[in-house]
Amino acid sequence: MGTVLVTGATGTLGREVVRLLVARGVAVRGLSRRVRDGGDGVAWVVGDLVSGAGIAEAMAGVEVVVDCATTQKKEDLAGVRTLVARAREAGVRHLVYVSIVGIDRIPIAYYTTKLGCEQVVRESGLGWTVLRATQFHDLVLRFFDASVKLPVFPVLSGTACQPVDVREVAVAVADLAGEEPAGFAPEVGGPQVRSYRELAEAYLRAAGKRRLLLTLRLPGAAARGFRAGGNLTPDRAVGRGTFEEALERRFGGH
Repeated sequence: MGTVLVTGATGTLGREVVRLLVARGVAVRGLSRRVRDGGDGVAWVVGDLVSGAGIAEAMAGVEVVVDCATTQKKEDLAGVRTLVARAREAGVRHLVYVSIVGIDRIPIAYYTTKLGCEQVVRESGLGWTVLRATQFHDLVLRFFDASVKLPVFPVLSGTACQPVDVREVAVAVADLAGEEPAGFAPEVGGPQVRSYRELAEAYLRAAGKRRLLLTLRLPGAAARGFRAGGNLTPDRAVGRGTFEEALERRFGGH
């Protein structure tokens, strides 16, 4: 494998992908919006996907691009368009794009944007691979960290999650980066499908907190999509790390 450019290299997933690739002896270039010190085996470059600043320079001599970047806003679409254009100019061989399970089944704004990004990648003319994963443990924990600050703890009625350890997704991404373009790769899902209430109760136990659980049944097509399991991939429950293990790492013995 030649030089790999990782976008979103300082994010939850990007950090793990960078760490794995460096450990495998790969020449890694990490894209950041701010200047960063070296010494970690990564050649850091400064660039901004949304504005396009520095992206052509970051892409020079790169063979594989792994796109882990997200603003969680509509700007992601402009960022992917910029990335694809500069990758074509640089002669990049393979673009790996990390996406989310269920974005074609649940009509929320962020998922619609991600679906549009996938389309840009598919139509890029580059060799491409798209990997969809279920929600990371970290994301579920952030939701619960916010919820526990409220007088009551909201629980989504009829909704299940299949959280996955980000480190396991990073392994799949790093593996794909070293292979030939595969189109849509097999999805990566967590080991267990769990109700939102069950996960919330496990969080409260691990955190040593007591809260009244308030069941919410949200209206709209997006909520119906979640209740129908559009965010799940039970046939691809390939992850091993459980939510309880993530809670143990977070809270230990409180």
